[in-house]
Amino acid sequence: MNSTLIEKLKQRRTQYALGRNLSLDKEAITSLIKEAIRHTPSSFNAQTSRAVILFGKQSEQFWELTKQELKKIVPAEAFANTAAKLDGFAAGVGTVLFYEDQSVVKGLQEQFALYADNFPIWSEQGSGMAQFAVWLALTEAGVGASLQHYNPVTDEATRQEWNVPASWKLRAQMPFGSHEGGFGEKAFMDDAQRFIIKG
Repeated sequence: MNSTLIEKLKQRRTQYALGRNLSLDKEAITSLIKEAIRHTPSSFNAQTSRAVILFGKQSEQFWELTKQELKKIVPAEAFANTAAKLDGFAAGVGTVLFYEDQSVVKGLQEQFALYADNFPIWSEQGSGMAQFAVWLALTEAGVGASLQHYNPVTDEATRQEWNVPASWKLRAQMPFGSHEGGFGEKAFMDDAQRFIIKG
């Protein structure tokens, strides 16, 4: 059975070598990201996912803030490698900052007390789906990306820089841009260790 979706899933890879050679403009990319998040499912239709979409100098500023925060905690002898990695992210077209709105989570916990313990978990699951939906949409558009997790290191600096609401909790960052490098072979674990099929 042929599946266009499965083919796109296979094409989605982590791209660290990012550039600015995209045919899509800022408006098209913004629309793509917004639509991907808008149509991502969420438990109770809570729609807890939020995003800050940074382009150009604003994206570079995020990675510079990240560098400044990491410099405080990364050993000096290891910092050059860290800085080079962050510069690679900043070399792309932009960065999506993925957030989850904790005020919505708290409201649902109060409204549906029986499921209170589950709403933070479901929020995290929704965030993961939103991140994947954006990544897949970017892949289909020929845009390279990777998923990073520099939270909570950058949380406060980012909140202040872009006036992010206090109830938004940073969950991941996705630098994106043109593909400026290839990919190695991807390894998969044995199906017998991963799947149980009955019936």
